Amino acid sequence: MTDQLVEWLKPKSRPNWMSAEQFAALPTSITVRELRYDIHEKGFRPKQITLATTLLDEVQYPLEVLAELFQRRWQIETNFGHLKTTMKMDVLKCQTVDGVLKELHVFAIVYNLVRQVMLEAAARQNVDVQRISFIDALRWLQTAAPGETLCTLVVNPHRPNRIEPRVRKRRPKSYPLMTAPRRQLQKKLAQQ
Repeated sequence: MTDQLVEWLKPKSRPNWMSAEQFAALPTSITVRELRYDIHEKGFRPKQITLATTLLDEVQYPLEVLAELFQRRWQIETNFGHLKTTMKMDVLKCQTVDGVLKELHVFAIVYNLVRQVMLEAAARQNVDVQRISFIDALRWLQTAAPGETLCTLVVNPHRPNRIEPRVRKRRPKSYPLMTAPRRQLQKKLAQQ
């Protein structure tokens, strides 16, 4: 484990996404704390993680605490995945601002309800709430009769330091994207 302060210099050329005024306002250098530590997982080679932060105080922000927070970041990514993939929130169906806001509120209510079920299941089953299966809790909510007592939910295996590639498993369809209104495309298809 290494914990060091380093000076990062302002790049010589401005990135395309930044305006000239923003680039000019940047300081010529910034002090950053670089933390390096290894993750050891049974059956795998050790992985070295480099974490850069502006939290410079070693006493107030110990390396171990920052490393743990970085590992918990994976759980946040998983939770976003639950919202977007498991609950099918990746494409919103409403077309008005009010409709989209209502749709987001409904997703938030359902998500919190699933989390409450997971919390109750974790307390009953005496495990950490993060290990209760989100999908299993959602399915129980979808199929449970009113007043039905909570059954035993699936407990996921304990997998600390889990890192997965950000890839899609299924291949996209080869159909072209809809780039014009449906009626216009239907007319064009009927003329062929």
